[in-house]
Amino acid sequence: MAEDTGFRITYATMSSDNDALHEAYDRGIEEARGRLGLDHPFYVNGQERSGEGRVATTSPIDRDIVMGRFAQATAADVGDAVAAARAFAPTWAGTPWQERVQLLMRAADLISERRNVLSALMAFEVGKNRLEALGDVEESADLIRYYCHDMETNDGFVTPMTRLSPAEATSDVMRPHGVWGVISPFNFPMALAAGPTGAALVAGNTVVLKPATIGSLCGLEFWRTMIDAGVPAGAFHVVTGSGSVAGRELASLVDGVTFTGSYEVGMGIYRTFATDYPKPAICEMGGKNPVIVSRHADLDVAASGISRSAFGFGGQKCSAASRAYVEAPVYDELMERLIEKTSEVVVGNPLDRDVFLGPIIDEAAVTRYEEATAEAEKNGTVVEGGHRLTDGAMARGTFVAPTIVEAAADSWLWRRELFVPFVAIDRVASVAEGLVRANDTEYGLTAGFFSADDDEVARFLEGIDAGVVYVNRPSGATTGAWPAVQPFGGWKGSGTGGRGGGGPYYLTQYMREQSRTIIEN
Repeated sequence: MAEDTGFRITYATMSSDNDALHEAYDRGIEEARGRLGLDHPFYVNGQERSGEGRVATTSPIDRDIVMGRFAQATAADVGDAVAAARAFAPTWAGTPWQERVQLLMRAADLISERRNVLSALMAFEVGKNRLEALGDVEESADLIRYYCHDMETNDGFVTPMTRLSPAEATSDVMRPHGVWGVISPFNFPMALAAGPTGAALVAGNTVVLKPATIGSLCGLEFWRTMIDAGVPAGAFHVVTGSGSVAGRELASLVDGVTFTGSYEVGMGIYRTFATDYPKPAICEMGGKNPVIVSRHADLDVAASGISRSAFGFGGQKCSAASRAYVEAPVYDELMERLIEKTSEVVVGNPLDRDVFLGPIIDEAAVTRYEEATAEAEKNGTVVEGGHRLTDGAMARGTFVAPTIVEAAADSWLWRRELFVPFVAIDRVASVAEGLVRANDTEYGLTAGFFSADDDEVARFLEGIDAGVVYVNRPSGATTGAWPAVQPFGGWKGSGTGGRGGGGPYYLTQYMREQSRTIIEN
């Protein structure tokens, strides 16, 4: 098991100062350094594949740190992976669900056991600070545990039904679809691979995983951990490569798919995935997440919640707070406190113990950040931040300052998902106006509200168009969902399933219902 640090790691506990935890993590960093810069194949049926060429990726911390050189799967490689998964599908589906649960629980424990080196590799690869990275790894394990628990609680989803006659026996059985594709993003390179993979596998599907290009090492390490735990190689395959080749081909061949990424790509998959007959496509597609601050709010709590949600992992969470609507009587005071909180954010190498904000993922993200800053300068005001950071070692990475802006009501800053540490703030005359503006978006993922007035809270909860909502949460106004605590899924353009990951209705999406009637002679 993992080293006992005496501390439960979740996204809501990331202000902890725990010496044992950090000492264990430091040992993980040293082990992780030895895994950088290597050549990496991908795996079909447990066998190494070289694909067609390799692509090297570098760390956003320092462009001189080569994460590795990753084999690029061709369409034929992906086809072979799906064919291998399809060949093993009857065996895996026929494995008693209790055995699948046992294997996956073992895998979850092994993820926890390896959490320090896995999270250190994640910090190198995508720039998460150490507690965000540890949280990502532990969430991966807890998602798998949760879906195993769901399978046990529902007794394998086999339900006896009533009889029309004494000779008739009917049962309702949930069965797997067959081969499931998982296309995971860079921002949660373990949790958003492990959650869908664990759900699909425990439900009896075989899986082919295609991780994000920046995130390939985490994807491969996750695959290796699952195989080391005893998950059969025929049940779980991994291909690395581009989304335009490997990802597109995967989505064209499987019986069900889970995609996490942009609205444009997700909607493209959703519209085209099913051709000859309907098939399940679970797409999580981002957010433009609002916060409303009432005149009755605790403003220090509100400022903390906005800051942590807007700037945690550089705003590169689909749940990040990116816009806030503050009632006019408390606007100036809230802004003053938010500026103070932002000025206290420690930016630097995410491997360092005290750093909260590391680099953003790549130069394309820096360009988006600079475009957003320019828009704020043109049609508003940059209140805090707004510039790239190039002091010392940060010059070799993609570091930017956490940024607060005021913007004109018609600016695209209120509508476009940015995925950078950038929040726009505006005055509203009332909570009702804040709700109208909060809902004026194609997205509906998360939302936050701060008020001590119970009636206002009730009106917010009834009126907000979002799948995940938080009230008076200092650890994250719109972020920080955890399996079995806050199911995570979006409405409108943020998601297709309507059932949140880590919640009680998620697992059934990976199965289809079969009614079985037997006349007993």
